[in-house]
Amino acid sequence: MSKKTTIGISHGDINGISYEVILKSLEDNRLLDLCTPIIYGSPKVAAYHKKALDLEEINFNTIRTPGEASNSRVNIINCIDENIRVELGKSTSQAGESSFLALKAAVDDLKKENIDALVTGPINKQNIQSDHFRYSGHTEYLKDIFGVEDVLMLMVSEYMKVGVVAGHVPIAKLSEYITIQRVLSKIRTLNQSLQKDFSIRKPKIAVIGLNPHAGDEGLLGDEEQKVIIPAINEAKKFNTLAFGPFPADGFFGSGAFTKYDGILAMYHDQGLIPFKTISKDEGVNYTAGLPVVRTSPAHGTAYEIAGKNEASHSSFRNAIYLAIDIIKNRKLYDEMNANPLNSTYSSGSDQDDDIRDLGE
Repeated sequence: MSKKTTIGISHGDINGISYEVILKSLEDNRLLDLCTPIIYGSPKVAAYHKKALDLEEINFNTIRTPGEASNSRVNIINCIDENIRVELGKSTSQAGESSFLALKAAVDDLKKENIDALVTGPINKQNIQSDHFRYSGHTEYLKDIFGVEDVLMLMVSEYMKVGVVAGHVPIAKLSEYITIQRVLSKIRTLNQSLQKDFSIRKPKIAVIGLNPHAGDEGLLGDEEQKVIIPAINEAKKFNTLAFGPFPADGFFGSGAFTKYDGILAMYHDQGLIPFKTISKDEGVNYTAGLPVVRTSPAHGTAYEIAGKNEASHSSFRNAIYLAIDIIKNRKLYDEMNANPLNSTYSSGSDQDDDIRDLGE
């Protein structure tokens, strides 16, 4: 029998819904047939949430290292001070510190290959800030820790895969932030991820414009002519099937997104609003471009419903499934590259190369 994938789970903010969605996902014992889960957090805090949510079916196996993990139980490694206090629905400095300590412990084991992938629980981006964590989110932190040139926040569901050029960037700074090099780099990262992580041999990528009507040939802004189109043309020189720029409203509103394997939006809300509207609570946040696999649910701490047993765990459960799938796809990709004559990748979407003008 082949070794099951070991999934590390950082517990996120202890005062939000993170433990709720983690425990609800792991309550289904069938998940243990697919992976060995290890929670990086606190047995005490986990027991608190377990009791509050009346999840009596989960039994924790407290361990010190991943090597002690049981393949048939939910494992947990203590990373924080056991005297920590849970204050449901509140942002506290203790919660922020515990978020970071769990994340750091999990990332350390990920770097050492003691776990195969990381699924991160939602954090509060403000209370986690410290001398050790000065980032706007997990994505930026992992980019720095693993020393890669670029990463892509890629939102994934059965309906679409949407990446963004400018992730956590203020709207006022978008025009100066979006450069030819940045757009080109994100196209390349998306293209490589679709091939390596999602087993699409020739992915077709739609690039969204920055301005209304994709600039309307310069009438409503010139970023399309000066930045986005040159980046697309440069990407095509490397046999990347990139098309656009498309007006965001027409592209998503007409259903054209279904014809592409990947979509590159220019900024956070431009991509995530249609993604979350269509995917609802099923979507997953994946960090493309890393040498390791990291996924997370596509939602935050949701303090307003913490402890009320109202949180959907669909997104977190899907984040675990996606991490398992990407591990398998990467192994297949490496095998196919070692022997390209045996390639079995899909050829991407069935869309014709003639692109419909969505700007009219």
